[in-house]
Amino acid sequence: MPDPSIPVVGHKTQRKLVGHNLLYSVSVFLSIGVWLFGYDQGVMSGIITGPYFKAYFNQPTSTQIGNMVAVLEIGAFITSLAAAHIADNYGRRMTLRTGAIVFTIGGAIQTFCVGYNSMVLGRIVSGFGVGMLSMVVPIYQSEISPADHRGLLGSVEFTGNIIGYASSVWIDYACSFFQSDWSWRLPLSVQCIGGSVLFIGSFVTPESPRYLVDTDQEVEGLAVIADFQGKALDDISVQAEYKEIRDAVLADRAVGDRSYRALWRRYKGRVLIAMSSQLFAQLNGINVISYYAPLVFEQAGWIGRDAILMTGINALFYVASSLPPWYLMDRAGRRPILLSGAVAMAIALTATGWWIYIDQAITPNAVVICVVIYNSAFGMSWGPVPWLYPPEIMPLSFRAKGVSLSTATNWISNWWVGVSTPLFQELIGWRLYPMHAFFCALSFILVYFLYPETRGVPLEEMDKLFGDESDEDEVDSDFDEVEEAESEISSLVSNPRHRRRSASSSLGPSLPTSRKPSPIPSREASSSRGLFGRITDSVNGLIGSTKQQSRSVGYTAVNEE
Repeated sequence: MPDPSIPVVGHKTQRKLVGHNLLYSVSVFLSIGVWLFGYDQGVMSGIITGPYFKAYFNQPTSTQIGNMVAVLEIGAFITSLAAAHIADNYGRRMTLRTGAIVFTIGGAIQTFCVGYNSMVLGRIVSGFGVGMLSMVVPIYQSEISPADHRGLLGSVEFTGNIIGYASSVWIDYACSFFQSDWSWRLPLSVQCIGGSVLFIGSFVTPESPRYLVDTDQEVEGLAVIADFQGKALDDISVQAEYKEIRDAVLADRAVGDRSYRALWRRYKGRVLIAMSSQLFAQLNGINVISYYAPLVFEQAGWIGRDAILMTGINALFYVASSLPPWYLMDRAGRRPILLSGAVAMAIALTATGWWIYIDQAITPNAVVICVVIYNSAFGMSWGPVPWLYPPEIMPLSFRAKGVSLSTATNWISNWWVGVSTPLFQELIGWRLYPMHAFFCALSFILVYFLYPETRGVPLEEMDKLFGDESDEDEVDSDFDEVEEAESEISSLVSNPRHRRRSASSSLGPSLPTSRKPSPIPSREASSSRGLFGRITDSVNGLIGSTKQQSRSVGYTAVNEE
């Protein structure tokens, strides 16, 4: 069945967006996915202080509030692990699509909840969707981004997350003027709109070219590469990128085992770095502010709606702080950004605790300034980089599994911060903020000694950066077969009729709808299902009928029409 993302008229693709226009359009679209979990993380911060929310849930305790806020992370933790199996076997788009519809269902349950239990259920279901989206969006983004644009596009993605958070705060503030339960139900309903847009859009986005090549869809992968570059199939740069991806796939296939155990055995260092980046992104204290900013401001002296207003102002600075990395990420690099951010956050958190401790007349304004500085520092550093770094450093064959582990680390530590913050605010008060400043100092040490710089390094060359070139020796004999594959590609595109961008361009009759090349061993034969493959058997049964559709990219040979 033809893939609707690449329409075919005769034998010529009719994609209107190509090159940078396509790349940037897809990147902006993907930012909707991170907008959703940014919105979902922020929306509760404003409504939990509202009088109608408190009355409806019978003046919930701090434990109940913590559960309603943080239970989303439990769902996200589960599916961020299970989604690796879906992403590897059904594609990045199918994972995106599934996450979007699940998220929408969860938003609907929250909007029309009838009590505490149904609210918790809705948050868990939304968490299932968020877990899938937060795992697959960074992978998808990294796999379509050129090496010299990867930092920019990853930063754009994170800005979408912050815009989601900021919009939730301002919607909370606007709805706080409603004198009914819609003061909290309406903000929750907005989740459904974003999820629906993402679900519909997933049908017209191209699949990741690296996933296509990795699943033996070479013609389709070559075509998507050409689309993103805006060039012909036989262009030198298109074939060079294709060969680089194909060589990496061949090397990974020769090793064979793709289980979590193999990932840990071969790439333990990378896994720990990826997981630690997400762990410290949470331990550095961001969700003390994101989830509970109104409570922080109330603690400092801003009461009621004024606390939500201060949260909204802080959110605007947060959005603005996410813009400099668009320029800096591919110029200054990842390490300097993380190191400087850790220092600024540690100072701001320590100062926040100090001002609350001394409790002077200036404390409310001083705390607002400190929180704005902290949020801005995070938005420029530990906000975007931990989502960009893990998919960069993981090899293609283990990218979904590696990113699933780092994302799961984010959500389990996110959950811990969300649940513990109300309790810590009651038990230790102002000391909570210096405690998270201490974690900022630890993260500085970790990055300084252990994190390599990935700026400008192609994904297929990360092995060299981490000193894993020895793996290539195991498969040197297999690389001779790549020459045969290259000659096949050359024969496919050498005829001018095969050039897709010229007036006479078309995909010639020799192009099959699907072909399984001999040089690369079968992916299915070399992969291992592992624990989470078994966990997602039920998911496979539900979406298995769409598997063949998601794996065909709509190039029909002339003699098959």
